[in-house]
Amino acid sequence: MASTLIGTVALVTGASSGIGAATARRLAEQGAAVALVARRKDCLDTLVADIEQAGGTALAVGADITDRGQAEAAVQQTVEQLGRLDILVNNAGLMLLGPVVGADPEEWDRMIAVNVQGLLYTTHAALPHLLQAAEEDPRRVADIVNISSIAGRVAWNGYGVYNATKFGVNGFTESLRQEVTRRHVRVGVLEPGGVDTELGSHNKPEIRKEMIDPFNEQTEVLAAEVLAAEDIADGVTYMVTRPRHTAISELWIMPTDQA
Repeated sequence: MASTLIGTVALVTGASSGIGAATARRLAEQGAAVALVARRKDCLDTLVADIEQAGGTALAVGADITDRGQAEAAVQQTVEQLGRLDILVNNAGLMLLGPVVGADPEEWDRMIAVNVQGLLYTTHAALPHLLQAAEEDPRRVADIVNISSIAGRVAWNGYGVYNATKFGVNGFTESLRQEVTRRHVRVGVLEPGGVDTELGSHNKPEIRKEMIDPFNEQTEVLAAEVLAAEDIADGVTYMVTRPRHTAISELWIMPTDQA
């Protein structure tokens, strides 16, 4: 039987759009108070209003988690204003594609900062609170869900550094799982396939034309639908609402025609 999230607090990074926003909405529907963390504070404020109008509780926390001080402050603000922390969803991510030969290393730095360092900073700051929540009512269990990618399982030409960050997320998740899950902080990774979000929009026009637009066009031919952000939000919610004795360490979600 699934457990509800009433009386819990969740923090979602990258919550200003896409998977992060959809996940925040779904966790709030399950009864969690949700801290929304992202750089675009105006988008967060709009989402807070929507969640509150639907009867939920939400807090907008404008922060750049690639800055360790801001990541730590975001966690601290969440605990101070919402009272505790039971669930961390590390969703913030950046995908900049292209060949390694002739690449702009600044793009690598940006991806590593968001996909790896930001996740590490937020997790490190959250762990003491999650360990405490795992010893307390209402659930006596806490959760970390790291949003990775199918690119954390399979490497492709042109995805090199993005692959590196997502393989890294998977490795870190498994190591941390072994460290803390028996203390009832469950640690899992969710790996989506193609999802209709703005993730690919940050690429240069020539990269979008060569690597992203053809995929989208082919997807339209092969599949009736790609995944929606809400599909991934459903997966996160499934992971964090299992009974205390059940831990989901890995969830791989693909469009049916891409699997």
